[in-house]
Amino acid sequence: MTRHPVPEPVLRPVAESDHADISMLLAAAFGQDAEARLVTELRACGALILERVSVDPDGTLEGYVAFSRVTGAGAAHRLAISCLAPVAVRPDRQRSGVGTQLIAAALEELRSQGEDLVLVLGPPSYYPRFGFDAGLAAKVAAPFAGTAFQALALSEDAPAAMPIEVDFATPFQAFD
Repeated sequence: MTRHPVPEPVLRPVAESDHADISMLLAAAFGQDAEARLVTELRACGALILERVSVDPDGTLEGYVAFSRVTGAGAAHRLAISCLAPVAVRPDRQRSGVGTQLIAAALEELRSQGEDLVLVLGPPSYYPRFGFDAGLAAKVAAPFAGTAFQALALSEDAPAAMPIEVDFATPFQAFD
């Protein structure tokens, strides 16, 4: 019996026609609609700087990742800082590499666009594979702290400017 390779998912920018499917994907992945509301509010206030989806060969949405602008104060005002949130994968495709592919490709895109620093609040067992570090994030004064708050420097400018203070987009202030 001949085994056929599983086709690779296609990673692409989000289209407006994807918004409803993204909301459903977020609700399915997180078991609630809070993340979908967060994304809707981030879009509405213009804070999203990068959104990418993964689709299977049939065009079905498998995964989603978003990055929003974070504002730096003081020495950080010159830095391009973003927050990775949320990332979600369809429940039946979780642990298949879809999220890893999405995050890695999006981080490369941000690096090529001149982003200096990316922040994330997530499992300390997952994000270090991309280079995120809680020690670096400890030099960032933000509403978050601890080992789940991690940072990834995409340029030499970010660590050189630390310690820094940042503000997240307004929709994060209401997010639980």
